[in-house]
Amino acid sequence: MRKFSALLAISFCVPAMAEEPVQLPDVVVTATRIPTPVTEIPAGVTVIDRQTIEDRGYNTLTDALTSVPGLRLAPSGGPGSLTSGFIRGTDSAHVLVLRDGMPINDASNPKDAFDFGVDTLSDIERIEVVRGPMAALYGSGALGGVINLISRRGTEPGLHILGDLSGGYPAQVRGAVSATGVQGPFDYAVTAASQSQQGFDSVPRRMATYTGLATGFRDRVGTLNLGYTPVEGTRISVFLRGRSALFGTNANQFYDAADTSNTADSLLGRIGVTSKLFDGLLDTSLFLGHLREDRHTVQAPDPNLNSEDARYHTQRTDLQWNNTVHVAPSSSVTFGYQHTVDSLSERYNFGSAFGPFAGSAKVSTIHDAAHAGAQTVLWERLTVTGQMRQEWVADNAPFTWRVGAALDVPAAATVFKAAYGTSFRAPSLFELFGVDQFYVANPGLKPESAQGWEIGFETTLPALGRKDFVIFGTTYFNEQVNNLIAGVFFPVETSVNIGSAHIQGFETSVALHPAKWLTVRVNHTYTDAQNAGAGTTLLRRPRHSGSVDATIVPLPGLKIVPDLAYTGAFRDFLYDNTGNGIGNGTSSHGLIANLTVSYDATEKVQLYTTARNLFGSRFEPVNGFQTPGTSVIAGVRLKLQ
Repeated sequence: MRKFSALLAISFCVPAMAEEPVQLPDVVVTATRIPTPVTEIPAGVTVIDRQTIEDRGYNTLTDALTSVPGLRLAPSGGPGSLTSGFIRGTDSAHVLVLRDGMPINDASNPKDAFDFGVDTLSDIERIEVVRGPMAALYGSGALGGVINLISRRGTEPGLHILGDLSGGYPAQVRGAVSATGVQGPFDYAVTAASQSQQGFDSVPRRMATYTGLATGFRDRVGTLNLGYTPVEGTRISVFLRGRSALFGTNANQFYDAADTSNTADSLLGRIGVTSKLFDGLLDTSLFLGHLREDRHTVQAPDPNLNSEDARYHTQRTDLQWNNTVHVAPSSSVTFGYQHTVDSLSERYNFGSAFGPFAGSAKVSTIHDAAHAGAQTVLWERLTVTGQMRQEWVADNAPFTWRVGAALDVPAAATVFKAAYGTSFRAPSLFELFGVDQFYVANPGLKPESAQGWEIGFETTLPALGRKDFVIFGTTYFNEQVNNLIAGVFFPVETSVNIGSAHIQGFETSVALHPAKWLTVRVNHTYTDAQNAGAGTTLLRRPRHSGSVDATIVPLPGLKIVPDLAYTGAFRDFLYDNTGNGIGNGTSSHGLIANLTVSYDATEKVQLYTTARNLFGSRFEPVNGFQTPGTSVIAGVRLKLQ
């Protein structure tokens, strides 16, 4: 912290030569289904736009989400490794991930959780993170919150080409090109990207099983986003995205497997139409999407005779009809219907000293839901929202709802927010019917349910002639999860409803704008996540986490962005230095430093360099798996039009 303070002191001496950009309020779609300024949304919201992705040198989805308040990512290595996400202390299965509004959680994952470790950002325009119970808007799984990945789309006339080429240490190269534009009634965005990196050994150096074996990661991404506007207000769209990833993994127990390889292939297609009818009174949209996920893991026999050949294939077909009725300039009503069909097919062969294990499963489920909501602004100061949703899945018909309000008090330069909501998660296909080496499915599982509330404020304080010198905010959140689903290992390995969890905490943020060329942001999250029945802290939920970053523009075109990400000590399953599991205990805290510097050489050429884990931290975000070592990459971005 002293070094960071010194950096700020030095930066104040730099001449203020850069122009101050005009700051417009972010408009968010995900939080209420109605485009709403972020200051009027009664929920914790973080927006990561394309400019932020480039300024901070983000390459993977894990990079981009690491510093989001209230969101804790737990990667078990570098790109490609299994990475779980926890919002406000809820489970990794309680984060619903969307692609342009379509749910894309993987049904082949044991908990239907999303793996944040594979996807990269070349075709992402912005990311909206909404914290709090959101099942009333998006359905099963949104107990902790929703993350919406919004794709690039052509918005400006003419052809615009964006190129990005970079390389660096250790042995990595990346390339991406996008072409976007609008030509008459057509709009388009085409992206192609590929990268390859040597990677690091994710086994901690403290372990006797550490070999220095790099896991490596390669991926290819292609995205096509086409639109046709036959008449003003109506757009017919076609979206297609393919991803192919190949990566290795390390094993930290007994032996670091040298020949474990994984593939993760994904194909998403979606067609739809959006239209404004009755002179703008009604916005209506109809989308049909289909998602295929294929995962394959192969491990050659190790000295302990362990081997694996496992394939997981899932399909999701999603039909959505969504509507917004603008009953007044500041009042809207939403309603719609969603029909989703999920299927899972798996086949595995495990080898061990105890003999071979083989099995397969093929199951599917249908999920229907109707939703409605309303939003209005009263007295030009109070924004009130409400949503409700009725689900039909298997033999269950859960009903969820949410209400919230945001009050703007100009005299105090403060916005007050409060919300209450209920949520649920249906058991995953794997939990109900899946098979594994020792796992026994439990078709009798009950859905998880939750109810939670939050209250907070955000204040803007002027100083030194600047209206936004300090922006300070804090939110208290409290949530109860019932019928919590967890894995047990005795008398058999299976999933059971174990009781409830009580989670509470604070999210606090401070943004300083002391000069035109300097912005400093500080975030801190305190989380108390308890298994209410056992009285123990839930695993991998640190009580304290936070981040500090700065954006420094000392000269026109030159931007320096240092950031620090802190994760406090947390309860986890521990491994000793020989690679043996020793039960639950406290894992150590960690601090990761990153730095990105960019320079606009011309209006069309930008040079940049990014260093991640600058000081070589050996922090274990999951005990027994070390964060990747120091990497440095340099590149050039081209903007042609």
